[in-house]
Amino acid sequence: MSLKLSILDQSAAASGRGQDATIRQTLALAQQAEAWGYHRFWVSEHHSHPSIVGSAPEVLMAAIAARTQRIRLGSAGVMLPHYSALKVAEQFRVLDALAPGRIDLGVGRAPGSDGRTAQLLNPDRNASERFPQQVMELQAWVNGQNLPANHPGHNVYAYPQSDTAPAVWMLGSSDYGAQLAGHLGLPYAFAYFITDGQGADEALQIYRDTFRPSASLQKPAATVCVWALAAETDEEALRLFESRARWKLDRNQGRIGPLLPPESAAREYSPAEQLALARLRDSALIGSAATLGHKLRQLAARLQVDELVVITWTHDPAAQMRSYELLAQEFALAANC
Repeated sequence: MSLKLSILDQSAAASGRGQDATIRQTLALAQQAEAWGYHRFWVSEHHSHPSIVGSAPEVLMAAIAARTQRIRLGSAGVMLPHYSALKVAEQFRVLDALAPGRIDLGVGRAPGSDGRTAQLLNPDRNASERFPQQVMELQAWVNGQNLPANHPGHNVYAYPQSDTAPAVWMLGSSDYGAQLAGHLGLPYAFAYFITDGQGADEALQIYRDTFRPSASLQKPAATVCVWALAAETDEEALRLFESRARWKLDRNQGRIGPLLPPESAAREYSPAEQLALARLRDSALIGSAATLGHKLRQLAARLQVDELVVITWTHDPAAQMRSYELLAQEFALAANC
């Protein structure tokens, strides 16, 4: 079976470019992704984040739906504790009406923000404790099912109803999401890029071991989201990676901002940072299309997944576009559509 590739675009801010242009670049990338043969295009949710300006995936998805015909569209994800499960179900039922059978509703428990911002979004500090209950309510409303008679939402439905429904996905970067996805019989996406791969094998095994078939899914279905970058040569990929490397080292010291151009990303690094930088470069999923393709195939085989979701940050949008185009060519995605 050929390996499917998908995209998660986080609308990463870049110095010298307006944040509105960043959002429009996400739309342009989605259209190209469909033409290149990518399987899905997902967008993320972050709040008050100087580096990631995609704050409303449901709005962005509507714009993408109007500009595409085939590619699946999704959230990766909606941070459910901020919201009413009913309202999220309504939003995604509308999206499914706009793009029937193409909508993925990925949900997560993390705030996607700092604690103060999360409280402004939802003053209930204990909201995340209700996450499993919210997911079950969301499943019912998304699929047009009636909640039990003793539930406040009994005989309440999310409209519009149709012959298709969004596919609910569980997102996670720990064992918690893996266990919940398995228990509820949901597809599962592990955020490999957040943990730099730590815990991926364990979480996927837990998911598969605890999976219980559901009405919407009869056997485990998992993917991992990885940060990766392709360029014409290994050397050029390493040069472009400097923007991401500088961002990661700054973030570790509490400095969060837009991506810098690779030629101005270098700064004075401490000995500890130099060691961390060397490790970043050695472990990064970067290289020419052939080099990166080999790394991605090895990773997918080790984790026993038939799909990878790729995130690529570059300061220059053209470099990001070219990276995804090179991967599409390497994996012959258009031929597999």
